[in-house]
Amino acid sequence: MPANRPSAALAHISMDAQRTPAIDALRGCAVLCVVLLHIQIHMPQEQSLLASMLPQTLFNIVFRSGYYGVIIFFVISGFLVTCSALERWGSLDAVPWRAFLLRRAARIYPCLLLLLIVLAALHGLDAPGFVIETTSLARAALAALGMHLNWLEARTGYLPAAWNVLWSLSVEEAFYLAFPLLCMLALATGERLLKLTLLLFVALGPFARVAFTDNEIWADHSYLSCLDGIAIGCLAALYSTRARHVPTRLFMLCGGVLFALVFFLRKATYALGLTGAGLNVTALEIGAALLLIAWSRRRPSLEPPGLCLAFLRWMGVNSYEIYLTHMFPVMLLASVSCRNAIAADGWCSAALSASAALAVLLSALLGSLVARYYSTPMRRRLTQLTGGLPRRRQARMRA
Repeated sequence: MPANRPSAALAHISMDAQRTPAIDALRGCAVLCVVLLHIQIHMPQEQSLLASMLPQTLFNIVFRSGYYGVIIFFVISGFLVTCSALERWGSLDAVPWRAFLLRRAARIYPCLLLLLIVLAALHGLDAPGFVIETTSLARAALAALGMHLNWLEARTGYLPAAWNVLWSLSVEEAFYLAFPLLCMLALATGERLLKLTLLLFVALGPFARVAFTDNEIWADHSYLSCLDGIAIGCLAALYSTRARHVPTRLFMLCGGVLFALVFFLRKATYALGLTGAGLNVTALEIGAALLLIAWSRRRPSLEPPGLCLAFLRWMGVNSYEIYLTHMFPVMLLASVSCRNAIAADGWCSAALSASAALAVLLSALLGSLVARYYSTPMRRRLTQLTGGLPRRRQARMRA
């Protein structure tokens, strides 16, 4: 039986979900978490001026939330890709696999290829922090392009940090390949079996994180460990586009509680047994999905955002490019920062905090420049060469 067509509820969703301000801000928060984690790894902030001002719990939240940031990315990706497909083609059973894959390739590969060229050059120049020691350059590049860099790292150990960020892209690309198959499943059997398949991924996620392997890298970075977040995002999009009336306030309340429980109240999450069971990630994914549903069904505010929110939205718009390139400013500043500062050295302590702030700003600026002058023009050109989208869609290509 064919899948049900989206109801009139689709008209209530923001005309371009990718540009919903609150979702952009959440993407900005997610990529900021990743950047701050890598700042902490390469420029430890324990002796910084900022650390002396923050309670230890808040310091850990600020500088040790990168994994949660990636998990939030997965939920947003599943939600936006599904919403975009429904808006563009009307229903999942109508999604043309070739057009879908070409659009995703035009979005992902130009920036990825440029990054790999730069990383290969730095490896060849023996640049500190960029030399691959656990495997060959060719093997790492093949894994990055072939959607299994997460598997390679589980086998050989972590690659240099600028390579390591690509593990999540392997999961994303696997989802992009699987999405047309899910659409074919909807065409052949209807959406009920499709939803059950997505729920199966949700159920397997916690087991993959805590029970299926003793390899710590694979436990966090395997396909099943992460695809549950993407599946929850897909289910959230299907609900949001089908439901005529969504209790947005209730969803925002429940989503905010789950999000805060996992993201901010980590000791409570552990005490409840959620962390040990791998359900802390699931709870965060569900909380993020509920927020996405609520935000996508509300009209965006016309009031100008505050400076902080505007900065997060700016980072969110360019989150993919920031994610791929942020290690360059982080590594550059780490090479000249006061990484061995002592608490009594006030100047060096302040300089360490300043280096962290500058790393965030430079990462955002570099990602913005790459997006504006390279990845966005390349995506438009590739889309037009491969048949493209209707002209009215091309101006809104920011997925």
